[in-house]
Amino acid sequence: MTRRLWAVFVAALVVVAGGGLFALSAAGVFDRTQPTAVTPQPTSTEQTSATPTPTRTQQPRSTTRPPATTAHPTTPSHPTTPQRPSNLAQPTRRYVFPVGGCRADASQSHHDYPASDIFANVGCLFVAPIDGRVDEVTRVDNWDPKTNRGPDRGGLSVSIVGVDGVRYYGSHLSAIAPGIRPGVSVHAGQTLGRTGKTGSARVTPPHLHFGISWPTKPNVWWIRRGAVAPQQFLNSWHHGGQLSPVSTVAKTHRTYGADNGCREYC
Repeated sequence: MTRRLWAVFVAALVVVAGGGLFALSAAGVFDRTQPTAVTPQPTSTEQTSATPTPTRTQQPRSTTRPPATTAHPTTPSHPTTPQRPSNLAQPTRRYVFPVGGCRADASQSHHDYPASDIFANVGCLFVAPIDGRVDEVTRVDNWDPKTNRGPDRGGLSVSIVGVDGVRYYGSHLSAIAPGIRPGVSVHAGQTLGRTGKTGSARVTPPHLHFGISWPTKPNVWWIRRGAVAPQQFLNSWHHGGQLSPVSTVAKTHRTYGADNGCREYC
């Protein structure tokens, strides 16, 4: 009898335990996750007290280089035009018209031999048409209309040999500039004298007789007075052009032949 009661007691206990487990399961007790343990973080005050803030000198030097960055040029919103420097040397003209300071008109022909009469008032400037050196200077007017000798027709005159190898001659001057003598270097536009009426120009309107030739020995006046027609060059220079007589003078010199002396006004 005792065993039967014990069996009934155990069975009842099983039933009661099973019902309790079922009730707990239905209530979702076994579905809840257990809370995760959280390590408490120190407050800002605790961090300051626990870990002292390093000073600038206490910071350790980094051994890792920062990544290289590529610099991108900036483009101005409004493109600008580069300006030419104000001190840039400007090119100078090589040739200049031989009369300055007043109006001058060059004749487009000449009697007997190649040359040009540049008509201008007395006292206008006769200037070097190019850089060069003074070749010959005549300071005395020996012209006599009775004899009309060729060497004297020019009156006061100056000739230069330019850096281009061509000789340039101006005569009938009223005055020669100070310091102008054979061998002196001159530059384009430098005053050599002043226009006038010396020599055979005494009986004509005032003008500068202008001749172009190749260099010769001293006193070869028949070449010095002009061997190449200068009109096209004078016209160019008068308008700011730079037409050079070098090739024309060289060609004329080759075809001139032997120099047997004076051919006109001897």
